[in-house]
Amino acid sequence: MGIFGRVHAWRAAIFVMSLAWFAPVADVHAGTLLSPGSAALVRSSAEPFGLFAAVLTYGGLREKWLDVERKLDDERVQLALCDGDRDRCVSPAALQLLAIVDNARAREGRARLGELNRAINLAIRPMSDLAQYGQIDVWSSPLVTFAHGAGDCEDYAIAKFVALRLAGIAADDLRIVVLRDTVSGDDHAVTAARQDGRWLMLDNRRMAMIEDAYMRNTQPLFVIDQHGVMQYADRPVLADLRASSPAPLVALNFTN
Repeated sequence: MGIFGRVHAWRAAIFVMSLAWFAPVADVHAGTLLSPGSAALVRSSAEPFGLFAAVLTYGGLREKWLDVERKLDDERVQLALCDGDRDRCVSPAALQLLAIVDNARAREGRARLGELNRAINLAIRPMSDLAQYGQIDVWSSPLVTFAHGAGDCEDYAIAKFVALRLAGIAADDLRIVVLRDTVSGDDHAVTAARQDGRWLMLDNRRMAMIEDAYMRNTQPLFVIDQHGVMQYADRPVLADLRASSPAPLVALNFTN
């Protein structure tokens, strides 16, 4: 290794150590996303957007997700019971979600992801938490969302996260990602699913799926997986720097 290689290696090592030392990165300024709390650095280039992520050990967002997880534990039991004996299932919301999962199971690969993305987008009406609950930033579990027939972006994302797992997608290949629109400043949640080594974004705002590498005007903030919540420690703005190369949308069962 030449002198320049050693200099670059030392710079990289110092950068990683500095991230670990200053682990509690900046709070999110939007009122709908609470401060993350402390974090422990994890090398995770396999995450959506290929960025490092830091595990949140406490904080408002982590507590919010833990509350959702407790509800999901109960709902998974109900969904399993209904899946085993649908004639005696007393939850219309569970039956509706399972029907969507059935249709997705009948497909393979990207078609499975696209079928489920489209079906859940059509099953839930977009509605803000303030309009529905009189509160800001309420995260609902899937059966609650389906019972109401309405929700906002994180409700779609949570429902898809659970439904994709039921449809046979491995837990290691599923994420919920919280993003910031760098033009409007709004925060937005999507489901991410890995297919053939590539992360596809399942978004309630579009019927087509798009790879993370082609997201425009987006800043990744947080990522949630089966183990908990992580904050991106290295969060570049994904501006429209590659406009000459069109994004390869994966349009499956697209409707207007």
